Amino acid sequence: MGFIVYFAIIILIPLWAQMKVKSAYRKYSQIQASSGMTGAQVARKILDDNGLYHVRVEETHGVLSDHYDPRDKTVRLSTNNYYGTSVAGAAVAAHEVGHALQDSQDYAFLRFRHALVPVANFGSNISWILILIGFLAGATGFVLLGIILMAAAVLFQIVTLPVEFNASSRAMDEIVGLGIIRNDEERETRKVLSAAALTYVAAALVAVLELVRLILIYTGMTNEE
Repeated sequence: MGFIVYFAIIILIPLWAQMKVKSAYRKYSQIQASSGMTGAQVARKILDDNGLYHVRVEETHGVLSDHYDPRDKTVRLSTNNYYGTSVAGAAVAAHEVGHALQDSQDYAFLRFRHALVPVANFGSNISWILILIGFLAGATGFVLLGIILMAAAVLFQIVTLPVEFNASSRAMDEIVGLGIIRNDEERETRKVLSAAALTYVAAALVAVLELVRLILIYTGMTNEE
């Protein structure tokens, strides 16, 4: 029964977070920002105001596929946000520019997260293979190695939290300071940014729970030896 509840939790938490994001985005993408600026214009204005003229703003396909690419210094906004003039579009655009600002200022957590990418990718791809081999063969060494590699991926999820929260904080400072949104639009903008942050919190929580579960299983295996 305990395992059923556990797996229900790790499945339902991310689903709930995704529903919150989609609901908030859908709602506030229907509300037009008073500035009448498109997401692309919002991004460009914040970038230029901070002297980041070299950072490009481009359209990308998909829904909520918005991101900042530090490799080629480009803010990519999904079509609806790139051309749209909604409160949600302005919030998302400002958030992604927040990452560009972090990059330009050598924000420590962003640099740390970038450094973790290759280790986290390797860990997430190989850890379960090692853990399954360890379980099937009763080889605790394989299980331990898999847990260590998984821990690197979990650390990446945890480090992502301050990066995302800081980007949202920078976004609010910029769009308020530049007059892109009015005072009465701040609450709506914060709701969009807060809902998006929930997905990262949910991912980190599920990752930590799974890591703890595996550590407990490993401890049980070693105690039986």
